[in-house]
Amino acid sequence: MSLLYSPLRLGRLTLRNRVVFSAHLTSFADDGLVTDQHVEYYAARARGGTGLIITEEHTVHPSDRPYEKMIRGYSPEVLPGYRRLTAAVHGAGAAVLAQLNHNGGQSSGMYTRQPVPAPSAVADPMFREVPQALPRISIDALVRAYAATAARCIEGGFDGVELQASHSSLIRQFLSGATNRRTDLYADRNRFLLEVIAAVRAAIGDAVLGVRLGGDEMIAAGITLDSAVATARVVEATGAVDYLNTSIGVATETLFLIQASMRVPARYALHIPAALRAAVSLPVVGVGRFKDRTQASKALESGIADLIGVVRGQIADPDWASGGSRTCLSCNQECVGRVGFNRWIGCVVNPSAGRESVVVAPPRRRSRVVVVGGGPGGLQAALTAASRGHAVTLYERSSQLGGAVPLAARVPSRAEFGELTRSLVAAVARAGVSVRTGFALDAAAVTADAPDAVVLATGARPVRPSWATSPRVVDVTDVLSGRVAPWGRVLVYDELGFHQATSVAELLASRGCAVEIATPGMIVGQDLGTTLDLELWTRAAADLGIVGTPDVTVAAMDGDVVTLAHHPTGTVRERTVDWVVSVVQPAPEDSLWRALRGAPFAVHRVGDCLAPRRADAAVREGERVGAAL
Repeated sequence: MSLLYSPLRLGRLTLRNRVVFSAHLTSFADDGLVTDQHVEYYAARARGGTGLIITEEHTVHPSDRPYEKMIRGYSPEVLPGYRRLTAAVHGAGAAVLAQLNHNGGQSSGMYTRQPVPAPSAVADPMFREVPQALPRISIDALVRAYAATAARCIEGGFDGVELQASHSSLIRQFLSGATNRRTDLYADRNRFLLEVIAAVRAAIGDAVLGVRLGGDEMIAAGITLDSAVATARVVEATGAVDYLNTSIGVATETLFLIQASMRVPARYALHIPAALRAAVSLPVVGVGRFKDRTQASKALESGIADLIGVVRGQIADPDWASGGSRTCLSCNQECVGRVGFNRWIGCVVNPSAGRESVVVAPPRRRSRVVVVGGGPGGLQAALTAASRGHAVTLYERSSQLGGAVPLAARVPSRAEFGELTRSLVAAVARAGVSVRTGFALDAAAVTADAPDAVVLATGARPVRPSWATSPRVVDVTDVLSGRVAPWGRVLVYDELGFHQATSVAELLASRGCAVEIATPGMIVGQDLGTTLDLELWTRAAADLGIVGTPDVTVAAMDGDVVTLAHHPTGTVRERTVDWVVSVVQPAPEDSLWRALRGAPFAVHRVGDCLAPRRADAAVREGERVGAAL
């Protein structure tokens, strides 16, 4: 048996395996309280086989509210929700801990209308608020708040609590020289953490107590691996803590390392649990973009960690621990990106993520369903419909399934994105969908088939800009597909602000082209910030010599001369180029939809043929239409 599936003792608990669903933000809370969606979300992962669930942070004090939808653990009103959540998780065989936190100087005064508290008056780079340095009386009150919230969690049925002392927390700010500049007793950076540990242990008795330490902030004067190891030894010496969890980065300059995108190698943070485990005898949790169970097992068997934290993998597939087939893309679009917009968490791969509490009615009758288009929307629609008992035939005009996804995955730094449709193709085959490639159906052929319902997922078609007067203006899809191979001086004109332009620029620069990206946006690759890709893309662009020119539009093109208008000032600039790659909004490929108006069967559209957007919209709409049939 793999070590991943062997039991492990944590304090008074025996975990059924070594898989941990670690703490992460969900934005499910309603007025600070646990919701039915919380209950179903965590219960689904417990049913999927994970051994330990650590819920998102529960704030311990009213002075902490960095975002709207967080659980207010300091309020007695949370108890009924706690009890529903813990009962559901326990009923599915998993243990559950609550993570306790105060974000300190990384919080926000937007909601509280009060200064945020911190060890020292050092402004946070993300929220840009100068905090109030905590007086001793306030520190004592916060220690008591941690203890009171911990006791409430145990009363609510949790098996224990985890103290966040990592990427976004007041405890971390005391531990870090970048934010702790005190000259009193708390110049000892471990002191606040040790006081909280002692108070919480006294409050929870023999329940499980863990500490999540930041292993390396990777910022000036910040926590280093050596200082984290020293803190781990001090924590172990208290005799009050049952395990250590780990993280890397800090939720400011090195935020992109906390939930690393596919640009970062899998298992990238394992040097941190390895160092802690070598220094202490406490069980240690390792994290860092584990893609599959084999990777997790190898980390355990090599002695790097005692447990493995898998968050995005279990968002993508709640059954990850017990053999699920969907794979996280590390695209960060619907998990990190969506929560960053103050919306509940989702997943490109798993359209049910964040909607586990939504009850789907059973199908009214078994139907014959035709799906036209084999991209992510059509594949998901076919899969969902077939899983509900319908007889489904999927037609794709090309010889390959996947739609635009395989194109996006042709860039080495985006290769993992191809797993989206590879997984769907395999699932469609298992579900018994009849797949016919190389079929370009027209309205007459669809009507002659006499289906009960038709789902159109015919995608989008490129749009040629009005200024594109040269044959050497090509669409981004022409380059990614290999139909065109630009050379020399290449201008990439980007109106989308996402991976399309940066990917093709990176691809062409790696082939030796001199590449410039021009965009009306404030920065090149503007939306990459939401998926934590911007920093590493910027580094790659610098290494490849890619030039970025923001705040411009193409005003005209004459031969090989492109005129760029700087829209804030109205000034113009000229570029002499060999090729222009156009990255602009496509148009819906909806000709079949228009031809089928008035058909004697239901016709639905999903994805780009309804309105060109990103892959998450296509998958989500495919799921909704398939479930509604």
